[in-house]
Amino acid sequence: MKNPIKFIQEVKQEAFKVTWPTWKETLQGALMVFVMAVLMSLFFLLLDQVLKFFLELLLKVSI
Repeated sequence: MKNPIKFIQEVKQEAFKVTWPTWKETLQGALMVFVMAVLMSLFFLLLDQVLKFFLELLLKVSI
């Protein structure tokens, strides 16, 4: 890097080119994350209950 001032100017120019998401896009993204987290937690809860049922069944049979 030969000219730090030129580098800083270029960084500043690139920073102004950033397009931030709109409020609607941010809200939609956050909502999607929330919905996916709820769905995954329900899936793992169901999976846990099914595995627990089969494990208890297996233990009762082997006793």
